[in-house]
Amino acid sequence: MEFRRLHNFRDLGGYRTADGSATRWGVLYRSDNLGKLRDPADQEQFAGLGVHTVVDLRYPWEIEKAGRVPDAPGLRYFNLSIEHQPYDQGSLGADFDPWRFLADRYMEVAQDGAKEIREVLDVIADPESGTTVFHCASGKDRTGLIAMLVLTLIDVPEETVIDDFSLTELATQRLITDWKAFYPGRELTWPAYARAPRDPMELFLADLKARYGSVRGYAEEELGVDDTLVAALKTRLIDVES
Repeated sequence: MEFRRLHNFRDLGGYRTADGSATRWGVLYRSDNLGKLRDPADQEQFAGLGVHTVVDLRYPWEIEKAGRVPDAPGLRYFNLSIEHQPYDQGSLGADFDPWRFLADRYMEVAQDGAKEIREVLDVIADPESGTTVFHCASGKDRTGLIAMLVLTLIDVPEETVIDDFSLTELATQRLITDWKAFYPGRELTWPAYARAPRDPMELFLADLKARYGSVRGYAEEELGVDDTLVAALKTRLIDVES
């Protein structure tokens, strides 16, 4: 799905689950900042998706600075900032392992943002949400964490989850161009900015398993996820006819 100004927007439909079913198309999307949705052609395409609910994972100050999804009749909007310890990726250096660094930040978010992460899952599982988009700034890290959780909880295999995460690599250069346009007076000093190889998600998943036994173990212990919520996610997101 191509937009002129959104560079990391995709449907989470079509992913096979462990039992051979598949995730529904047109129900759940992930994206970069929907505040960039200003081009008339982009707005028309977005409207055609029938989006009813947007979950914005960014800090309120990010939204104030970079904008939010334009208002539309009937659109539900939730700002659930899952990250509590901000860091400026653009100003980081190159003298450390970027993938270990990101995996550590993902674990930090997974624990600090447990309340908000659970609220995001509740919104996605709610049948009243209809077609839903969740996003952060680049649609990579915070968005990637939520996508991993949702897909894993509904039994999408780990390899597929990591493949989905790494699709952001296709948008890296356009996201870098966006950053430079947004910060014209700054130098981008982190060579890993907007990169999404498999490594950080693989490390993060290994960390979750080492600490909680599994992703489901993390979700139960830190988020209070139970069979009822998982069943609601599956009802919303899995096509039983597939």
